[in-house]
Amino acid sequence: MTDNKKTSGVVIFDGVCNLCNGAVNFIITHDPDARFLFTPGQSELAAKLANQHDIQESLDETFVLIQANECYYRSDAALQIASQLTGGWRFLRFLRIVPRVLRDWVYRIVAGHRYDWFGRRDMCMTPADDVARRFVT
Repeated sequence: MTDNKKTSGVVIFDGVCNLCNGAVNFIITHDPDARFLFTPGQSELAAKLANQHDIQESLDETFVLIQANECYYRSDAALQIASQLTGGWRFLRFLRIVPRVLRDWVYRIVAGHRYDWFGRRDMCMTPADDVARRFVT
């Protein structure tokens, strides 16, 4: 990874999912301090992190944030990330008052249809040169 002390966490995402790639691009746009790093769930690093943090989830079926040795999944990961983005996105953290079971139910519906609704790629995205340093494998 990196020794950058500003780094806030590592986001593990489905590298072939268009919705997930869109989410990564959104985070990059709203994280000008480059606190988040990214690795596709299909990478060797993702497998290593899953083993290291005892992640039992399928990495190509969930969104994971590893931050300060804590793992956040699904809607918790999205809200934790949003709370650290610029602009009004940080106010989404108030959605934590909605019970996780309900938030994750909605998350699972979208995740279950993400390829049908948003499509998928044949291979993981190739980041542009200006953000490539934020992708770790």
